[in-house]
Amino acid sequence: MELKSVTKKEGSRAELVIEVSAEQFQKALNTAYNQAKKDIYIPGFRKGKAPRKVIEGMYGKEVFYEDAINVLYPEVFPEAVEKAELNVVGTPGVDDLNVSEDGVLTLTMSVDVYPEVEMGEYKGITAYKPAVEVTDEEVDEEIENLRTRNARIVSVDRPVQEGDTAVIDFEGFVDGVAFDGGKGEGYELKIGSGTFIPGFEDALIGVSAGENKDVEVTFPEDYTAELAGKAAVFKCVVHEVKETQKPELDDEFAIDLGSDNLEALKAETKQKLIDSRETDAQNTFESNVMREVASAMKAEIPQSMINDQLDKLIENFSYQVQMAGMRMEDYMNMIGADMASMRSSYAPMAQAQVKSELAMNKIAELEGIEISDEDVDAEYTRLAEAYEMDVENVKQYMPADDIKYSLKLDRASKLVIEAAVATSEQPDLSPEDIELIQEVAAQAAERAEAEKSEEE
Repeated sequence: MELKSVTKKEGSRAELVIEVSAEQFQKALNTAYNQAKKDIYIPGFRKGKAPRKVIEGMYGKEVFYEDAINVLYPEVFPEAVEKAELNVVGTPGVDDLNVSEDGVLTLTMSVDVYPEVEMGEYKGITAYKPAVEVTDEEVDEEIENLRTRNARIVSVDRPVQEGDTAVIDFEGFVDGVAFDGGKGEGYELKIGSGTFIPGFEDALIGVSAGENKDVEVTFPEDYTAELAGKAAVFKCVVHEVKETQKPELDDEFAIDLGSDNLEALKAETKQKLIDSRETDAQNTFESNVMREVASAMKAEIPQSMINDQLDKLIENFSYQVQMAGMRMEDYMNMIGADMASMRSSYAPMAQAQVKSELAMNKIAELEGIEISDEDVDAEYTRLAEAYEMDVENVKQYMPADDIKYSLKLDRASKLVIEAAVATSEQPDLSPEDIELIQEVAAQAAERAEAEKSEEE
């Protein structure tokens, strides 16, 4: 293989002209022929037994060129990239090929390369950080939520009221005929939850345990086709009435939750709210800093880098959906989306993350940030402890170069954030910018929570 020329193109692309000797090309053609011949039938020959020259004579001498180039690719392209001293990203494409009379192959290939990055100011960035405030009303609301979470559900000897849980049997009829899915026994229905058809739950108010009630309702127009818009009668029996009893708001309640008294519980609750909002504010501040740094950076970013990051985001989201017990296809059907619309919605985030990564990598270069082998070993140890794995197993999943690169970006980010200045003056942002910042901040919050869990 001989690298004939390298030409830098616009959009962070490079064109390589590679010459492959006749001998090497013929060897690749033979390999391609041997791989394909088992599926080729030529009249007069058993399947897979036709000579290469016969096949080329029937279909043209170029019939195995594409497969031969695929054979050559792992041999010649990495060598050409090394000679050209290129940092390539994405997959190259063949723009042109030519085979001379003496059998020499000339390939013209284009590939995306890591962009040249020009940084703007990145130290002392001023970025918006939301002010943190917690009112007494918000503390009272959170205390009330604690009472709700610690409530008991007990049976009561009275008619059903709003907010009660009624234990019922029911069976639905349309035109006097029972329909599929309209029957239940021992069902615990929270009155006011909106779980059942509009009007159903309200009709049970005032009914006592042991009483029957025919509930007349009309199915909504957007219900299933078989029942949409139809009048129905549900024959119901109320077996039990339960009410939710919240604990009294007193010192005993606070002590049960681990506090000294009610005032201490309120103070602790307020501090928890402040801490949570401080974390959210810091995440927002950090994402704003990254956005400001990235916006001041100049680089022609190849689309392949954004596509790769987009693939990672979609893959990560798909994993989260699966962990929730749902297939990605079912999730998209539920929200009326397809993969194209999903990728479109994640594209701005992918672009922002690529820009941020490029900026941090450049800053690490400018600041001379180096990661030692000891740093890598310490990170392996931390990850092994966090995931309760053997260090050697962690190394199998995460190469040292990936660890080193991640640590380098983290140190660059910390350098920028520690030098940044927070301001309470909110910038004038578009709805798209606000949504993107919120998404990035949410991801940062998830990472911080995961790291906190690992430490605990």
